[in-house]
Amino acid sequence: MRAVVHDHHGDPRQVLRLAQLPPVGAPGPGEVSIRVTVRPAHPGDLLGITGGGGPAGSAGKPRIPGFDGAGVVVAVGRDVVDLQPGQRVAFFPVPGAWAEHVIASASAVVPVPDEIDDSTAALMLVNPLTMQMLLRALDEAWAGTPRPFVQTAAGSSVGRLIAAAAERHDFPLVNLVRSAAGAGALTERFPSLTTISTSEPDWPARMRDALGEPASVVLDAVGGALATNLLAGLADGGSLISYGRLSGSSVSLGATDVVGRELRTRGVSIGRWGRLDAELRREDVAFALATAQARPDLFGVAASYDLADFANAVDEVGRPGKVGTVLLTSPTEQPA
Repeated sequence: MRAVVHDHHGDPRQVLRLAQLPPVGAPGPGEVSIRVTVRPAHPGDLLGITGGGGPAGSAGKPRIPGFDGAGVVVAVGRDVVDLQPGQRVAFFPVPGAWAEHVIASASAVVPVPDEIDDSTAALMLVNPLTMQMLLRALDEAWAGTPRPFVQTAAGSSVGRLIAAAAERHDFPLVNLVRSAAGAGALTERFPSLTTISTSEPDWPARMRDALGEPASVVLDAVGGALATNLLAGLADGGSLISYGRLSGSSVSLGATDVVGRELRTRGVSIGRWGRLDAELRREDVAFALATAQARPDLFGVAASYDLADFANAVDEVGRPGKVGTVLLTSPTEQPA
């Protein structure tokens, strides 16, 4: 099977390669074999490839990126009762999604209704699940009473889901994006919300005017200087909720901010979603599925590339002004 792999951590454009790997084999008890047709290339996937240097795989085996996607069930193992060969499914978390076949725990696999297309199916789990985790963190920071807040990377897939939730529940949100074009596109999509481009020199003043008071919370996927600047503008007792590091840099947090102003910081990681209570995870998956059915427009695709064209996909993931998620695809039909 084809797979995108890397033997060492580093610049994805330098360390990734296309490989022909042996078949994944038969699924074990409680497992499913899936022929993957579409998988996202998330910024977080690229951070995992960059890593901290040194070997990426184990026991001399290369590492395959990716944890989510969509495809077709090939075979099911013993004790799997709700899935069957030929069924379209989405999956998360399943390591090695940038390959043409994966073995997945049946508990990580969700049947896909006919009305949801393959691209939406590939996107319907990770970002809505992340949004659910962020909304719970936001509610905790507010102690149940919504107050003005800001989100960075608002044009991202998660950002658009947060914006849709804010519009639906009348939350006081200001969206921040990198480019004027991105701000225009997001304003057209969510006209009731304020969207500001950080490329404009007066963006901090415009943000303060739009909020009307210091922000209670910053939802941040960027880190670095932007998050540090936003931290300085938080209301006393406010919270920085970090769920990404698109800038590649960390937030600078002084002791006077933590102690003197009683600011709070917390991280939210989709990697920990699998540790949540089983009932809460079922609720999150049901929400993701309902969102994909009702609002497919929120699952935008920036571009699609064949798995072999991963280098261009990687470039697209980092392109400023990109709207939507980059996809890596494989043939929908098994070669003869």
